[in-house]
Amino acid sequence: MNKQTNINADGTKRALSNRHVQMIALGGTIGTGLFLGASTSIKKTGPSIILVYIIIGAFFFLMMRGIGEMLFEDPSQHTFIAFISRYVGDRTGYFAGWTYWIGLVCVGMAELTATANYVQFWFPHAPSWLIQVIFLLILTSVNLIAVRLFGEAEFWFSIIKIIAILAMIATGFFMLFGHFKTPNGTVSLSNVFADFTLFPNGVNNFIGSFPMVFFAFLGMEFIGITTAETKNPRKVLPKSINEIIFRILIFYVGALFMIMLIYPWRSLSVTQSPFVQVFSLVGLHAAAAIINFVVLTASVSALNSMIYSSGRHFFQLAIESHGPFMRHFQKISTHGVPALAIVISTGCVLLSPLLSVLPGVSNVFSLIASATSDLYLIVYALTIVAHYCYRRSADFLPNGFLIPAYKIVDPLLIVFFGVVYLSLFFDPSNRIPAILGIVWCVAFGFFASREKSTVPNVAPVNQKNV
Repeated sequence: MNKQTNINADGTKRALSNRHVQMIALGGTIGTGLFLGASTSIKKTGPSIILVYIIIGAFFFLMMRGIGEMLFEDPSQHTFIAFISRYVGDRTGYFAGWTYWIGLVCVGMAELTATANYVQFWFPHAPSWLIQVIFLLILTSVNLIAVRLFGEAEFWFSIIKIIAILAMIATGFFMLFGHFKTPNGTVSLSNVFADFTLFPNGVNNFIGSFPMVFFAFLGMEFIGITTAETKNPRKVLPKSINEIIFRILIFYVGALFMIMLIYPWRSLSVTQSPFVQVFSLVGLHAAAAIINFVVLTASVSALNSMIYSSGRHFFQLAIESHGPFMRHFQKISTHGVPALAIVISTGCVLLSPLLSVLPGVSNVFSLIASATSDLYLIVYALTIVAHYCYRRSADFLPNGFLIPAYKIVDPLLIVFFGVVYLSLFFDPSNRIPAILGIVWCVAFGFFASREKSTVPNVAPVNQKNV
């Protein structure tokens, strides 16, 4: 492929290689939810949490197959939200696009706050707002310079996370075959299987673990957002998506199994990372510092991906909008990136340092962040509706990257997202965000249904490099 064919019609560049996309896919699957939140998930419902991860992982895989099929047919799209506009309707796409973008910004703010907290492990007296500003400026620069630089950064971030998980799994095998004794007993398979029950803490806790695990998988769809800037997307995309299920089994299920193998699950501390607890047992005195570095990497990786993704989503919103204000964000920089869209997205994330110095506001932000995370379920469901409509449209590519039995799988996915949303009400801490999510859908959905900028009433703007 020559240099010219690596440039899209809108000016963006196909600079991400296969290794970049593979690692972005891994990075999107592995987050701080595993490194820090696994103990809480395990304590919720014991070894049956593995079953929850397998169930939700399988549904995420099916969702990604649906997204992958549409992107395989049209790999020029910067975001899967574009298919909602195309197959469900412009105003539904407007609702989904803005909802998803706002969710991304809130996730970015949360990750930026977490990044500052991890840095303060080594520099406890450094102001949180200053750390946040420095990291945001660095990662924004990475995203503005070139998409290849973003891909390279994600490649190395993912390598660090993968090494940490493989090291933990290897440690588990070493302790198992060496009959290693811990203060809580011998490392043994009986720690997982002895007196196994599906609902050790009741049905409510089992069901309540579904949202926790679901949100641990958020970000997996980022791989689809890279399609428009990937070399040979029709070759790379199917391979990356098909391997998702194996990544889930190895990195999530494998890690959780090893944690419970080493520790009787009722003995795990929820105040400390399970990785720290495992590495400390084998005498690694710097375990806390090492895992803090890994979770810092995971958080920075998530922030980096959010900047990339939110910029592309805002660019897509600008392309689909016919309002005069949004025309400014339809331009691509000379580096082949939607620079203005990236800048406005990171500008919104800059609210995070402000919140960190205002007393009492952080609790409100946490509530909003939780509510916007719940809205991902709505956007995912609309994406599957779009896929169902795509299969019945003239665009359908019969020899493409097909999801099997879509007439069964698509309705099943929509029901599944609905069940996960209902499961939010089983946990008192999730009820208010879940209600706020419904309020947002009703209020913003009404606004979106009447939004005139989704109706093409002006001539489209010519794409020009800036």
